[in-house]
Amino acid sequence: TPDFWLALMLMILFGVQLGWLPISGLRSPTWEYLAFWAQQWDFAAHLALPILVATFGGLAGFSRYMRQAMLEVVRQDYIQSARAKGLAESVVIGKHALRNALLPIVTVLGLSLPGLIGGSVIVESIFAIPGMGQLMVQAVFERDYPVIMGNLVIVATLTLVANLIADLTYSLVDPRIRVAARRGRR
Repeated sequence: TPDFWLALMLMILFGVQLGWLPISGLRSPTWEYLAFWAQQWDFAAHLALPILVATFGGLAGFSRYMRQAMLEVVRQDYIQSARAKGLAESVVIGKHALRNALLPIVTVLGLSLPGLIGGSVIVESIFAIPGMGQLMVQAVFERDYPVIMGNLVIVATLTLVANLIADLTYSLVDPRIRVAARRGRR
């Protein structure tokens, strides 16, 4: 489902109909008069709907990638070999299949991290949250080139850091990469 539609439906259900969650902003107008833990609760309540929308927006794509990767890995010979050895299905799936299926997912997660931070214009606009996405749109409309360049530098830096984290995560997910790296140093 599109992010804007999901956001509006959740706002109508949880904010208007049930009245459980606030539908806009980062905090209530009386936030500064609340006790410390009440302030934390208020902030969390304001972020609940935007986080749900941002999470569910990308969850379908990631689950599709994960399903496809698992289907590919389960057909491999080493999985059949592990099953033939008599290993429990949970060990075959958890230790052998899942680790190898996570490699393409780590790449996709690494590349999507900057988009989650900088590209959340729709969520920020619907929930009236000041953020990088709204700042970028406002800067483009006002032709504020230093802000545009600064925003692009931040997104580019986040992309580089996310790719570095993804590369480091490869060695945690797949031990063969650690062994290959050690052999390459000699």
